[in-house]
Amino acid sequence: MNVQEWISSILKSNNRLAVPLMTHPGIELSGYKVIDAIKSGEIQYRAIKAIKEKFNNDVAVGNTMMDLTIEAEAFGCKINFYDNEVPTVAAPVVFDKASIEALQIPTMTSMRLPEYLKAARLTVENLKGVPVFAGCIGPVSLAGRLYDMTEMMTSLYMEPDTMKLLLKKCSEFLLEYILEFKKTGADGIIMAEPVAGLLTAELCDEFSSTFIKDIAEQVQDNNFLFVLHNCGNTGHVTKSMLSTGARALHFGNKIDIVKVLEEAPGDVLILGNLDPVGVFKLLNAGQVYDETMKLLEKTSGYKNFIISTGCDTPPGVPLENVQAFFDAVQKYNCGRH
Repeated sequence: MNVQEWISSILKSNNRLAVPLMTHPGIELSGYKVIDAIKSGEIQYRAIKAIKEKFNNDVAVGNTMMDLTIEAEAFGCKINFYDNEVPTVAAPVVFDKASIEALQIPTMTSMRLPEYLKAARLTVENLKGVPVFAGCIGPVSLAGRLYDMTEMMTSLYMEPDTMKLLLKKCSEFLLEYILEFKKTGADGIIMAEPVAGLLTAELCDEFSSTFIKDIAEQVQDNNFLFVLHNCGNTGHVTKSMLSTGARALHFGNKIDIVKVLEEAPGDVLILGNLDPVGVFKLLNAGQVYDETMKLLEKTSGYKNFIISTGCDTPPGVPLENVQAFFDAVQKYNCGRH
């Protein structure tokens, strides 16, 4: 995919593109459990394919379960697995400067990494005619899982150089991981950096965006799009996100998406931000339709907006709610002609 041509086609179109992050409904459609998909690239691909076939969504996403444990596991973290919930990190693996200095950067064959790469490769090979995006965690979010979130937040102030050493190792690993996704033929990466939303704008610049900018510069080109996701941002780090040079930004439901669109350049794609739990899981289909239509109408003046979920939809979202979302987008687009 030529990224510039794809972005240009979006900016010229009267239609609103829909790119929800929702692998979990596909897992359920395929008859599997969450634990099956997070351990099998084949099952992840089947989930993506099931969503595409049932709802004919605009973009196939090769790894948007937002399993933010896979990279931490590769570094040695113990993971808690559940049948039908997303996994969690059980305990950190670094505690001080010495343990950070000794921390080894994983190879691309570590733990479940090959399965996630396989999911992207299978999606590229079998779902023709649609862009395919893989996914990964961001550097400060990964560092928080390796070091312990509370300890890391304190250490950003007390031991900034030590934290930068950890972030350098995280970033080196993530760069290699993204380049491996690029080799599969994926058209882009969605990097999830939710912890950056907990930082001040200054700390976000120093400990997140600077590292992401370096990664984005090395992977983003005419055939590979870098999408930065931050569902923790309430508006205070939007400028910092823009500073990374990512050509697409993805936002959670906590933010006023119209303010983001007012702030962002018109050629940067802005994605978001329907509540994956409060709307998709907890409302009925009619309400999901209404909420989708409200967001479409509210953002109608911005060609660079792509409607999406604010984050990955959780397990257990009713399929009729997913259908209502796509129905609303189709109805809205019909009225634009």
